[in-house]
Order: sequence, then structure tokens, then C-alpha cells
Amino acid sequence: MSDTKHTLIWHKVAQTSEVEEGRVKSVTAGTQSIALVHFDGQWAAMDNKCPHQGGPLGEGSIERGIDDKCWLRCPWHGWDFDPLTGKPPGGHEDTGQEMFEVDIRGDDIFVAVPALPERERTIADVMAETMVNWGVTSVFGMVGHSNLGLADALRAQEAEGKLTYYGIRHEGAAAFAISGYGKLTGHPAAALTIAGPGATNLLTGLWDAKVDGAPALALTGQVQDQVVGVHAFQDIDLEAAFEAVAEFSETVHLTSDHALLMTQAIKTSILKRGVGHLVFPDNVQPKAAAEGAKAQGPAGRMADMAVAPPPSAVAEASDLLRKAKRPMIIVGYGALQGMENVIALAEQLNAPVATTFKAKGQIADAHPLAAGVMGRSGTPIASWFMNEADLLLVFGASFSDHTGIYEGAPTIQVDTDPMRLAKRHPVAMPVMGDVAVTADLLKAEVQKGHAALDMRGEVAERWRLWRAEKATRVVEDNGKGVSAAALFDALTRHAPADAILPVDVGNNTYSFGRYFEPAGNQRVLMSGYLGSIGFSFPAAMGAWAATQEEGPYKGRKVISVSGDGGFGQYAMEFTTAVKYGMNITHILMNNSELGKISKEQKAAEFEVWQTSLVNPSFAGFARSCGGMGERVKTREELDTALAKAIAHDGPSLVEIITDAELL
Repeated sequence: MSDTKHTLIWHKVAQTSEVEEGRVKSVTAGTQSIALVHFDGQWAAMDNKCPHQGGPLGEGSIERGIDDKCWLRCPWHGWDFDPLTGKPPGGHEDTGQEMFEVDIRGDDIFVAVPALPERERTIADVMAETMVNWGVTSVFGMVGHSNLGLADALRAQEAEGKLTYYGIRHEGAAAFAISGYGKLTGHPAAALTIAGPGATNLLTGLWDAKVDGAPALALTGQVQDQVVGVHAFQDIDLEAAFEAVAEFSETVHLTSDHALLMTQAIKTSILKRGVGHLVFPDNVQPKAAAEGAKAQGPAGRMADMAVAPPPSAVAEASDLLRKAKRPMIIVGYGALQGMENVIALAEQLNAPVATTFKAKGQIADAHPLAAGVMGRSGTPIASWFMNEADLLLVFGASFSDHTGIYEGAPTIQVDTDPMRLAKRHPVAMPVMGDVAVTADLLKAEVQKGHAALDMRGEVAERWRLWRAEKATRVVEDNGKGVSAAALFDALTRHAPADAILPVDVGNNTYSFGRYFEPAGNQRVLMSGYLGSIGFSFPAAMGAWAATQEEGPYKGRKVISVSGDGGFGQYAMEFTTAVKYGMNITHILMNNSELGKISKEQKAAEFEVWQTSLVNPSFAGFARSCGGMGERVKTREELDTALAKAIAHDGPSLVEIITDAELL
């Protein structure tokens, strides 16, 4: 019987009709897992865990043995127990399963278990407390057998209102969610997985974070450390698996400095703008923390990163800038935190400002010096000014082939990372320094005098020509669906001025870059260097998590954009959005085709092959998940559907039947 020295708590666990004579059932009394037995007209309750490997006795069966006695047999390895006493064959009085009192009250079955002792602080608690102290308060993941101790520590933090946990349907979505969160906020969120496949499912999304410089924290369960490396179930070398993608990857041992490990993982993630990874062996997580073990936080550990460039570099760059008649400023994603300063410099020079695609939205297209997006996803405005410029001033851009910054033009490049300076080709003046600080120093110098022409009139004229061209594309109609120009013309009108817009990969992305005109306070998120299809909706979930926290993104609307191929990658995460009431509107371009691949096959003079898709009604799917779904077949329906979906408080999806030829 259970220890009567403890206070017993009675719990209703089942009704008598649920367990037939000669059967056993797994039930729970409080947090105690119990095998409930109905045998020989009697009821019994015992600890549900077989002492061999923890097999669930309640999923076993009562069978007659060769000794003609009936035994409760464990379903995993066949260990036997007396169904009413829990004793093993030949067992002694002090062996066998722990038994609990049973009381039948009418049709209800009650079991008494000892009151739970006060929860013991564990190693996982120390690390979860440290994580929260560092401001990592959003966790996406999947709870499972090899992370239960860590999951319980996160549960305790959530119960205290210190973090929010989002249970996802696939770990790949968790990785893209925290990548999107990191790109938006510059601070990591965490992904929780089990060992083996749960952990490896993170890798694509974590590579997206790595190559785009987004901080992210991966917390992966692991098999018990005593069986690591001996081919145990779901045992893989996670440090090796994550070595290439993570800036920091370590295993948590019983003897580790646990708070310091978590601190190092998070600090590295922030400062190196990449992935911090910790491996948690199953047996380490629930162990009691050392007496007096203290959680850590960022106090005294983070320096101000706003470093000024050397005076000589400022002097040389200023000299080039003062002499230029047609300077052009190009900003990349790395200039995000210094845009106010860069725009002030541009206004001092009256110089046009273009962005890379990843930096789209960092200056409003309505600004009188905005020149749109550079490169393959860009506008003819940006390319016009780059071709006419006699000096390029580039802030926080990586000179990717997609952007196509002209190599032959004299160039001043400003970046905080010395390895990014002149990475692809020599530049006239590489300047290592913080974007905002450097822009302010250059502005102070050019205020003394410069030769730059006022380009505002020319910028306005180029926009007039491009908008006239766009207007003709908006009304194009081949009878096969809505044009991309019409869709993004409508979205430009309806998206709130401070919306967050995660965008997927494919023709939808190119069209968004070309036609959507961002307002100054909107943020665009994308899978830049990795270019991973399926990014946008999980990233939208990560962005939405940031809108629930105190800070500059609180309460802002999230609108994600994808094609049918991209949404199909993680479509079931729409149920995650419904579960947590995420206020996300998803814009889905449905042409029943992997349109970008078809286009590439045609361009390479191959036959179009295996790019068609069989799709459901995505709007109907959204409704079946419990969200809002609207279907649009004509341009005339766009405004009503978009306005309705964006105004909806919760997950909504607008499925637009689009013409794959009208990009």
C-alpha cells in the first residue's frame, strides 16, 4: 500500500464501465501514472512503470502462465506481476510494484496517492531561469520523451508568467519561427526538441538563421549520457550534427557550470548573430540543482557595440563623398538599426537611397529619396540610379549576386564585420564601424561642403514612369487568374503602416519585391541567403510572438505571403496559429504550380517537368482548422477580401487564384 505517513489525495480516475473484467488500463491520479486492474471481481491500482525499462503496465494484458496462474504482463518485454498485488513471480513482500488504495463510489473509481512534495529545483530550472533572465521568453517546440525534465522547467517558468511556450506540429517550423523572431527583433527565441529526428528537423531553419545573421537558441533533448555513442534509440552525435550551423554547441553534463553554459549560448547567439545550441541528456535535466546554484543574466556581460571607425577611414571616405556629384546610397539588412542616421545623411546630400531585397522596407518608398529595391527582385528606379552614379556608399550589404551592385563603380563600404568588407571584390574605401555612428560622422563632414546634385526631382520622375508601367500591369487579365501586380497593388493599400511582412521563396517573392511599396515603419522578413521555401508562415508565427511582448513590435499586425508550394510545406501550422489565437493574415498565391521552377526550366531551355501541384481549397482548409478563409478569383474581389482578412482578429488566409504568367 502507499505510505500513509504522507497525506493522501483521492482522484477520480475512471468509471467502472471503462475497464472490463480481466483487463487493465493506464490512468492518471494527479501526476501519478497508474495501471488500473479489474480482475477476479476486484479492483487494484499499481505504479504504471515496469521496473525493467519503464514500460506501461496499463497497456499490457492479463494472461495465464505455464504455472496456471494469471499474470499482468508488461507489453514491452514480458515481465510479469500479480494483477492484484503487483508482486513478481516468486516475489517477496518487499519487492514488486507500489500499490495504491482504490475506492468504488457508485460508477466512479477513485485512487488515493500521496500529496506531491514541494517541487525540487533542478539543473534544468537553473538553465531555464538563466534563459529568462537574458530575455529569451518565447519558446517554440515539441515536448517528448528525451526533454521532459527541461520541458517541466519551461512549464514552471510559464506558470510564473515569465515565458510563453508554443507547441508546434513540426520542429522545422519551430526553427523558422525562431529565425523569423531573431530577424525581426535582433534577439533570440528558443526551439525545444527531443533527441534524434526532433533535433535534426531543426537544421534547415537554423541554417536560415545562420546565413542571414539572426540570433537563435536551440535546446535539444538527448538520450541518457550513459548510452550516448552505443547505438541507443535516437542516439546521434548532436554536437557533431550542429557543429557547422551553430556558433556555440555544447552538451550539458551533471558537472557543468549550468548557468554559465546557458549564458554563453545566448551571448554567443546575440553577438555572433547566429545559433546557440545546448544538448540536454535525459538523465541530467531532472537532477537536483546544486545547493545555492544561481541563475545568470546579461548584467555586466554585454558591451556597447556601437564602435566608431578609425578617423583616417572617415577622412578618406569623406573626401570621396564630398567630391561626388551623383552619389548613391545602398543599404542592406545590416543597416537596419542605423536607418534614421543613414536617411539623415542622404537628406544632407540629396542622394537617392536604394535597398537590397532583404532590406526592403527599411526606407519608405514614399520618401522623396527612396529608389526602391536593387537587383533581380527590384525596380528599374534603383538600377537607373546605380548606372548613373559616380560613387556608391554601401551600408550593411553583402554584395550578393542577387543584388547585383555594380563592381566597376567607386565604392565606400561600411560594415561592422571586417570579413564582409570587400568580400567579393576590392572597394575604393572599406570602413569598419557601426552604421549609425559612421553615418553621423560622414554627415558631419559633408555638412562642411559637397558637390552632390539634388536628385529629388529625378527620383520623383523615375517613380512616375515606374508607377505608370505598374498601372498597366495591374489591369492585365488573361482569364487565368489575378496578376501579381494587382495583388501587391491592393496589399500596398491595405497593409497597416507598421505591419510585419514575412515573405516566402518563389515567384511570389520576386513579385512582392517588384510591386509592393512599403511604408516607412513596416518590416519585411525573408529567407535571404538560404532561400528556403516554406519560410513565411512559420516566420510569421515567430514574428507574432514578438508582437505579444513589450517592445517596438507589440500589437503590430503580421501579414505573411507565399505561393501554394511554400504554404504546403508547413500548412498544418495553421492549426498552431488557431490554437494560440495568432493574429496572422496569410496571403496565398495559388497557381497550382511551382511557378519559379517552371520559369527556370524554360529559361534553361528544358521541358517543364514535375512542377504542377494538386491543391485543396486552401480557404476551405483554413476554415476547417478554425480560422478565417477567403478565396479570390478576380481583381475586383481583392480589396474586400484583403480588408476583411486583415481586420479579422485571429488567423486568416486569403487564397488568390493567380496567373503564373502575369508576374
